[in-house]
Amino acid sequence: MIRLFKHYIPNAVFLLGMIDFWLLIIAGELGWVVRAHQIGMDVGQVDGRLAALLIYAVLVQTAMVSVGVYGSDALRSMRYATARLMVAVSLGIIALSVVYFLLPGRTLWRSNLFYAMVFTLVLLVGARVILGGFLGTAAFRRRVLVLGAGHRANRLRNLGERPEAGFVIVGYVAMSGQPPLIEEAISRDALPNLTRFVENLGVTEVVLALEERRNALPLKDLLRIKTTGVHVNDFSTFVERETGRIDLDTVNPSWLIFSDGFSSGRMISGAVKRAFDIVASLLLLTLTLPLIVVFAILVKVDSRGPAFFRQRRVGLYGEAFDVIKLRSMRIDAEAAGAQWATQNDPRVTRVGRIIRKLRIDELPQTWTVLKGAMSFVGPRPERPEFVSDLEQHLPYYAERHMVKPGITGWAQINYPYGASIEDARHKLEYDLYYAKNYSPFLDLLILLQTLRVVIWHEGAR
Repeated sequence: MIRLFKHYIPNAVFLLGMIDFWLLIIAGELGWVVRAHQIGMDVGQVDGRLAALLIYAVLVQTAMVSVGVYGSDALRSMRYATARLMVAVSLGIIALSVVYFLLPGRTLWRSNLFYAMVFTLVLLVGARVILGGFLGTAAFRRRVLVLGAGHRANRLRNLGERPEAGFVIVGYVAMSGQPPLIEEAISRDALPNLTRFVENLGVTEVVLALEERRNALPLKDLLRIKTTGVHVNDFSTFVERETGRIDLDTVNPSWLIFSDGFSSGRMISGAVKRAFDIVASLLLLTLTLPLIVVFAILVKVDSRGPAFFRQRRVGLYGEAFDVIKLRSMRIDAEAAGAQWATQNDPRVTRVGRIIRKLRIDELPQTWTVLKGAMSFVGPRPERPEFVSDLEQHLPYYAERHMVKPGITGWAQINYPYGASIEDARHKLEYDLYYAKNYSPFLDLLILLQTLRVVIWHEGAR
């Protein structure tokens, strides 16, 4: 995997992204050439339009990231990929038209964009037809040897069997005398030289998946393997990298303390984040105010009660604040006390179903972002009634309050809708990953991917 600003990107995805970028530049150039010949104009030197071609490639590829073109489903299914590519290119062309209006002369002419769009779809779909099978081969998967043959090793086997997995397990070594859960595991006693065994298998990474590490760590073996250039990882670190979440079943306080993350350089990142929140919230409030007013009137007409409602939430460092949203439920929705929201919740009003699906009910929270109680990106703020219960059931739940809560977040774009203790546990794993690996790059990725959630109705509500 490629690590970019503390976030891991699969090798195949990174390579495909680089290929797509160059194909976008080629498509933009082809569109220019075809249009120039059509109107009898001299094509000219490519240097004179290089900036326009780069803007074209950047905006269209940004749209591709936003709609999930590089997601696991799009990488496995041509039908899925083609549909998302069409949406991405359309959004990219709209963005380019806006840029052309604001900065005339800085992009390709609007008359070029149709041809560029056609060439883009042909080249990108063609690249996926040609490279689809190749990118999923073992050449782009790390060869992993698992030390252990119990439940953790079995979890790694299940993880490696996923079609989108970026690794292949080439062997298991049973490190204890307990009966192995993995039948094909080789006993450590049957291997006189573990380092030679690793070299013979062409292993690129060794993962320690022992159930009990006390007095069981093969330190000499691991040191020799490490000095030969093979990566050595523990179970929790490996799962974090491969899944984008922190595994609560195996993580311990010492791992959180000594592992990479929770960078001290957050003062600068925090200042950048706050500046972005202020500028973006002012802009968004200005642009969406008419929409908020229209739907506030519809909410008022549709059902009895106020158009907006305030609700107490827990924010940074556990301090409570009020969040403002457009009301999507009946005013007696919690007459019996605080309740988890459910999918197809009968308490939701007719207009409420629409504004929830389109995320319009979240727009007034922009005011909370402007005031500084929330950010655009961060763990979803929870209600005090639920927080006290969740902190008793879930380890490290309080740690999610070490970063400012957000309207959207890593858990919201990665975990499907759910409202229960078990769902909260899974979301917490993603929230801890965000708190541990926060960077402006990860914030940007989450903001872009939020568009995918809105368009395709994926992720958490």
